[in-house]
Amino acid sequence: MTFSGIGERRRARLRETRLYLVTEGSLHGRDGAAVVAEALAGGVDIVQLRDKQATLEELRAAARSFRALCDAHGALFFVNDHPELALECGADGVHVGQEDESVAAVRAAVGPDVLVGVSTHSPAQIAAASAAGADLIGVGPVYETPTKPGRAAVGLELVRRASEAADLPFFAIGGIDATTAAHVVAAGTTRVAVVRAVRDADDPRAAAAKLRAALEAPVGAAR
Repeated sequence: MTFSGIGERRRARLRETRLYLVTEGSLHGRDGAAVVAEALAGGVDIVQLRDKQATLEELRAAARSFRALCDAHGALFFVNDHPELALECGADGVHVGQEDESVAAVRAAVGPDVLVGVSTHSPAQIAAASAAGADLIGVGPVYETPTKPGRAAVGLELVRRASEAADLPFFAIGGIDATTAAHVVAAGTTRVAVVRAVRDADDPRAAAAKLRAALEAPVGAAR
């Protein structure tokens, strides 16, 4: 696959990332853009807009806002599930789950320069994501989380398996916060994706900074 300069820059930035925030555009009384701005200031590298309840117009508005904030902080911006929206708003990437469009279908829709991420829950899915041409994977849920009701936690063992087998950047996700981040780092990752740990924090900037510090601490130092 041949990439343009844009695609190369996105992939180079991806290799540097540590902390990935998944959030809605509207946060039930809180300003979603304000939360994202604070999270980015605290050290978030990637923001993903994921809102299953929003209308397309609401997603468009949030995408424009998040895109501008990510640009201001040198961060990557992803949208969930919507290749067309990703192209429309100039997103850096699209993320899909196992029940959504395939990696191949998303790649065909967005072309080679837009990053494609996919959630994985087993060693077979990790291998399949790489073979399908994904640029990054989410590995989890490591711990049970209300953001994925009904999906059993995979535990730290899958993080260990990914650290040994994955040949592309992977983010441990699911119930991770500043306390448990040390355990996933010890299991073999330097990257995590979070929702509630930053989105719901009283101080999103401080929460992001604390997570970032946990990811950058020497293995064992924070255990």
